[in-house]
Amino acid sequence: MTAATTVPAPAGTGRPAPAPRQLRWLLRLHRPAVLSGAVLVLLTGAALLWLGGPLTDAAAAAWKQYNACGFTPRCSYDQSAILLYKDVYTYTTIAVLALPFLVAAWAGASLTGRELESGTARLAWTQGVSPARWLASRLALPAVVTAAATGLLVWLHRLAWTAAEGRVDTAKPWNDPATFHANGTVPVGLALAGLTTGVLAGLLLRRAMAALAAAVVALGVLWAAADSALPYLWPTVTEVSGLRDGPTGAGIAVGEGIVTADGGRAAAPCHSSLMDGCRSTLADLDAVGFYRDFHPAGHYWPLQLAGTGILLLVAALSALAAFRLLRHRTGKAAG
Repeated sequence: MTAATTVPAPAGTGRPAPAPRQLRWLLRLHRPAVLSGAVLVLLTGAALLWLGGPLTDAAAAAWKQYNACGFTPRCSYDQSAILLYKDVYTYTTIAVLALPFLVAAWAGASLTGRELESGTARLAWTQGVSPARWLASRLALPAVVTAAATGLLVWLHRLAWTAAEGRVDTAKPWNDPATFHANGTVPVGLALAGLTTGVLAGLLLRRAMAALAAAVVALGVLWAAADSALPYLWPTVTEVSGLRDGPTGAGIAVGEGIVTADGGRAAAPCHSSLMDGCRSTLADLDAVGFYRDFHPAGHYWPLQLAGTGILLLVAALSALAAFRLLRHRTGKAAG
């Protein structure tokens, strides 16, 4: 290990190294990750600007051509523009949603796991940097950068999606699962939870690759749990429809079924009395209509903010657990 990877204490004093010096050291140590992350954010941001501008305009013009064709055989329209828009939208959406997992992997493998595995962290603790300050420096600046980068990409993604709304026939609806998440604040909360979960995994396992795997898996489980709980974090709207119409109500469906004559609810065996078999089955159940509990488009931001709040709570608890674990392992030296 070379002296370039340590934080020397100020000459003639036993005081901790100033915070700016620690941050400069942190940036030097993780320069490849910082540069790679910056390139990824810039490329994704540029792709989203391209998507929301020239690509959307070209795809919208192509759909106008296609719709004007009607049933005319061999009508010419720019199919490649439509397909290119679809591909770029898919890839940029994946990039936005993958960013929290990259943050978790980096935080577990490099930010804490590798430094503990190599002994760099312990060496820094003996040269003027307390364990608590060492950990704080690995959470504060990365958290600000992570929130800013993820928030920027989410904002650009929403701008690109909004630009195509009503113009591109194959544009994803607001409640498409990937679009729903990529357009809101959930990725920001997930990225911060990934950062603190990765740091905690690095402290627990003290091995870079093990912490990387554990952080990514833990974040995947967290996202799956948050996604499952999200529809229940805000009251739903109920729409009742006739037996001929089947369940109606566009949005995120939470539950549906039949309404009986006594006002009770039951699972729907079929979805329209227009079908002979379904008509007799509904009559046997004394059904008078269908119901659907769902979230309309107006519930988008309440759901997003509720989900983000839970993720931020997980991030705060993970950070607290990391500090407590470090204090437990280092004793009074952690102060």
